[in-house]
Amino acid sequence: MPSTLVHLALGGLLAAALLRESAFGRRAVGVVLLATVLPDLDSFVSPFLAGAHRSLGHNVLIPLAVVAVLAYDTRVRERSWLRERWGGLAPHVAWVALAGLAVAGVGLDYVANGVNLFWPVHDQFYTLNGRAGLSNQRGFFQTFVDLAPETARTTENRHYSTGVDPSPGDEPEDVERVFPLVWAGWQLLLVATSVVVLAVRFGRRE
Repeated sequence: MPSTLVHLALGGLLAAALLRESAFGRRAVGVVLLATVLPDLDSFVSPFLAGAHRSLGHNVLIPLAVVAVLAYDTRVRERSWLRERWGGLAPHVAWVALAGLAVAGVGLDYVANGVNLFWPVHDQFYTLNGRAGLSNQRGFFQTFVDLAPETARTTENRHYSTGVDPSPGDEPEDVERVFPLVWAGWQLLLVATSVVVLAVRFGRRE
């Protein structure tokens, strides 16, 4: 399961790649990183609402709602609230922050362990995981799409362990709470790459 640190690393790479030179700075990067970690805040709700983690903040409905609001404010309205309140570069930063929310926040968990993609409209966890390849005997093959999963994973039978809520139900007093930082080599590589890339971009501005 990707940790918040790994989410931030991917969000940092998105900020470095997508923010224009005129918009790139500590404040803009901070906005993108804040948007990236917002989905993981649902772990704090999980002890009170079963299955909230990977459901409440990890669905496509929130990013789609933000798309609608941003599009209306920046493309439909004659006077954009974002531009008037935060300046001409604010819409650009907001769209990059949305990419951080959708890709680094929700998307990374979607391809790793699964998210409740359409919650609360439809209660089922989905994972974009599998293999695709070309074989000289089987031709093209893939395991990403499974139209008949054995068991539907819902908030009733799926719990994602976090340091905030390690196990379903009440926790014993001596429960171990683990807050992961990096759980695999590729995660460490991603974090290190993000730190270096952001440092290079910040260095170019000085």
